[in-house]
Amino acid sequence: MSVLEENPDSPLKKRPPSWSDIWLKNTKPLKHVVFAMQLQSLASKDPKSQTLIPKFANIDRTLLLPDELLLKILSRLPISQRNPNSLVCKRWLNLQGRLVRSLKILDWDFLESGRLITRFPNLTHVDLLNGCLFSPRNSWILLTHRMVKMQTSSDFCSNWKLLEASLLPVEIVDRGLQALANGCPNLRRLVLINASELGLLTVAEECLTLQELELHKCNDNVLRGIAACENLQILKLVGNVDGLYSSLVSDIGLTILAQGCKRLVKLELSGCEGSFDGIKAIGQCCLMLEELTISDHRMDDGWLAALSFCENLKTLKLLSCKRIDLSPGPDEYLGFCPALERLHLQKCQLRSKKSVRALFRVCEAVREVVVQDCWGFDNDMFSYASVCSPFVRLMWPERKKKVTFCCNDESLWPLIFKC
Repeated sequence: MSVLEENPDSPLKKRPPSWSDIWLKNTKPLKHVVFAMQLQSLASKDPKSQTLIPKFANIDRTLLLPDELLLKILSRLPISQRNPNSLVCKRWLNLQGRLVRSLKILDWDFLESGRLITRFPNLTHVDLLNGCLFSPRNSWILLTHRMVKMQTSSDFCSNWKLLEASLLPVEIVDRGLQALANGCPNLRRLVLINASELGLLTVAEECLTLQELELHKCNDNVLRGIAACENLQILKLVGNVDGLYSSLVSDIGLTILAQGCKRLVKLELSGCEGSFDGIKAIGQCCLMLEELTISDHRMDDGWLAALSFCENLKTLKLLSCKRIDLSPGPDEYLGFCPALERLHLQKCQLRSKKSVRALFRVCEAVREVVVQDCWGFDNDMFSYASVCSPFVRLMWPERKKKVTFCCNDESLWPLIFKC
């Protein structure tokens, strides 16, 4: 035992080194750690050096969302933010285009080149009226109408048909309609001018859901194409507009229209010619017609008696009519509209007592009469309303007056007129 204790090289005398021995004897690892920390602190002060976290913050996180989900999010934003949102990136621009449903075309090349369908693939309401017109770019004369707004040259006074020379050719309009029909099969409302029968037939064949159509510069031949739109419910025909263009819609066109579009609910005839036969055909074929508007008509005398064939008509509007019917015929041939509830007269010439008397005779079931900005209406005109239902509401929109009175009491007519 003594020998073992005295021998310093004996393995029994050796013990493992402690942490303090390593820390004091070997300081090179500590120097490397301190040096590495100093380099990291210097690198953090360098603006060019960036870590992974700020790079992740700059990433567009909407790229992780699918188009369907992002489209639902964008659709819930206010309409006022659609234009700013489309400027964010190309993806948002395309998605915003898919949200647009209604559009007014001002540049025809935008339609014919195919960019319209690519940019807005889900259109349901398209207005081509201003796009069908071409005007000089360097003109300072601006022509405004309730339908169009365009620039015109200084020699327009030589031709009072201002839009005749500014319309696109029929072939170009038909070519644009074909591109629109092929790209927008879900089209529901369309406004156009100077189209032909072939162009409208293309729209009728491709756009089976078309429900509303407004056609300017219409004629009898064009109505053959409209008759192919079997699901059409709202139709506005503009035949002749003083100072802008002229076109002819006669009894032939009205009969073709009535036999093709039997589901019409609202019909407006503006600047159209015709007579008893055309209105009669509409009343006999369009059994679902509830609202009829006649504006600035050129119809022959005697057409008023044909309104009695519109058995389900509820609203009759006469707008800007210089005359109603100067020769309506005997009372026994007039008849009446049994379902009529509302009569609206606006900017009409009511100086002919015979016309006004015949009008109230046809509208004897009416419950509400609206008179607005009409000429020639006096005390005697009210007495003709005695044939109407016992109680009628008479309205003056410009005076903000509403009066309900008994038609059979003729002593009240002067007092009512003074309201």
